[in-house]
Amino acid sequence: MAKKLMKGCEAIAEAAIQAGCRYFFGYPITPQNDIPEYMSLRLPQVGGCFLQAESELAAINMVYGAGGAGARVMTSSSSPGISLKQEGISTIAAAEIPCVVVNMMRGGPGLGNIQASQGDYFQAVKGGGHGDYHAIVYAPASIQETVDMMQKAFDKADEYRTPVIILADGLIGQMMEPVELKEAKDLQLPEKPWAATGYTPGGKKPRSVLNSLYIETEDLDELVDRLFERYAVIEKNEKMVECYNTEGAEYILCAYGTVARICKAAIRILGEQGIKCGLVRPITLWPFPSEAVHEALAQESVKEALTVEVSAGQLVEDIRLAANGIKPVQFMGKAGSRIPSAEEIAERILEMKRG
Repeated sequence: MAKKLMKGCEAIAEAAIQAGCRYFFGYPITPQNDIPEYMSLRLPQVGGCFLQAESELAAINMVYGAGGAGARVMTSSSSPGISLKQEGISTIAAAEIPCVVVNMMRGGPGLGNIQASQGDYFQAVKGGGHGDYHAIVYAPASIQETVDMMQKAFDKADEYRTPVIILADGLIGQMMEPVELKEAKDLQLPEKPWAATGYTPGGKKPRSVLNSLYIETEDLDELVDRLFERYAVIEKNEKMVECYNTEGAEYILCAYGTVARICKAAIRILGEQGIKCGLVRPITLWPFPSEAVHEALAQESVKEALTVEVSAGQLVEDIRLAANGIKPVQFMGKAGSRIPSAEEIAERILEMKRG
């Protein structure tokens, strides 16, 4: 299939439709507004439903309803809007309902600005809402990778009955790149016997109960134990990471999303000066690829690591935990949506080399 030049948000929306998404509920906020705008046009064309809710709270609870009825459903927003959806995401996780949530991150805290940021790492990876739960979190580095992830996101949401978050900075949503969209033919969606699709007394299908309220302590404990048994399987099977130029490297860069692409340019600059530098890019932020990070840093050739982010320092905590003291891990980042250049990253590595 020929590639097509598309804006990130629109490509993501079309990829979701090709993955079988037929319901979208959301509320406008920059820089993700092109997703609901595109969905409002396309979903009716494929027999789906687009609905602009009266608020983010309403939107995420509509996701709960559609997902609970067995539909492939999605919502999207940007940082403050995702904050408003956190209670609903926690409730969806507790009720074991699959869905996909796209966050096109903008600067914060508060209303912040409308430029790209990576300040929502903690919110996505550490739970965000209340209680003990996780969501699978994918961090794409390009529009094509985001498009490819949409099918996986819906499939894994169904497989594990869990919310899946696509965590992308606003650059991915607003820039344009050539993408190949794989048109879904004969898409086979999994059966969902647990879904609330109607009940007839005496029928073959048992009554479906989707619930997140457990009055008895033992019942809630049983739910959390069941969820964390599932999370252990996810941690075992679903980690994704890219290790670029790491073998024999003197320095290791750690970054995710579009910042990782800038790091690759910095690696080329350093290579021209005879400095071997590699990159470890977590693709799943949860489950986090700790083993791959540790293995890259454990090489005898590696002196130090540098974590680069468009935030005041969030990913760096998980990198340091994964390193477990085996090598020093420095941090380079800035909030307020300032994107580091390849030259700035290369200069920081040179400063580390000079000591």
